[in-house]
Amino acid sequence: MAVELERKAGVAFIDEDYKLAVDLFSKALKIRPNNAELLASRAQANIMLHDYLEAVGDAIKAIQLDPSMAKAYLRKGIACFKLEEYQTAKVALEKGVRFAQNDPRFAKLIKECNDCIAVENASITVGRGASTASAKPKYRHEYYQKPEEVVVTIFAKGIPENNVVVHFAVQTLSVAIEVPGVTPYYLHLRLFGKIIPDNSRYAVMSTKVEIRLAKAEALNWPSLEISDKDQRPTNPSSKAKVIDWDKLQAQIEEEEKEEELKDDATTDADTQRTMNKKT
Repeated sequence: MAVELERKAGVAFIDEDYKLAVDLFSKALKIRPNNAELLASRAQANIMLHDYLEAVGDAIKAIQLDPSMAKAYLRKGIACFKLEEYQTAKVALEKGVRFAQNDPRFAKLIKECNDCIAVENASITVGRGASTASAKPKYRHEYYQKPEEVVVTIFAKGIPENNVVVHFAVQTLSVAIEVPGVTPYYLHLRLFGKIIPDNSRYAVMSTKVEIRLAKAEALNWPSLEISDKDQRPTNPSSKAKVIDWDKLQAQIEEEEKEEELKDDATTDADTQRTMNKKT
């Protein structure tokens, strides 16, 4: 039964019906709750649905069951990266690469984590009162928006494409322009609204860097950045609130136990009704 559910879930995943895949993997996990492969597979389906918290929970449990499962570390790293928990993502990836040294995805993602951590650290340094020369923006940026996207333009002439690093997260935009012999330029914005990172893109042109942010909702943004007085909810991974992954996993396990108890109670009730009918 579990094998057939897993097969159907795999077909659904290939067909890009990720919601169905998650549902089928979940049903298989009720039969085989301690199967690391099923958990890692559901984590990947949750990532495709942008349900990164659930993906992290599945990946953590898969790692607990099989500490040498490289793809579980990879999926934890990807999900944490999407949640802007770059340090946590880096730690997971560095552990996982030991079991998959020929997989280039680990090195690529670790580098992206390091880039984002560097941008964050630079932003913190400026905020604490770095020198005027370092804090002063080197390039001017502006934005305009359409119903479905926000376009951010950084006016930087003659910058080689390899010297520009752009990272998209659910509610942040991070840009680093590093040219040898020139003070690096960092732009780290907490956006007013949420975006779809996988649908966002950028292009390095001769006179500018053009960044297109795909809005998660077709709403008008009154400003590019969110301020403390704005009442809109911020990204769940806001650095003011550190996610306790152990607590998260405990909550997930507790919910699973409650679900199992409900299923057992339903089964007992069905059995009793059947017996009553026979008598």
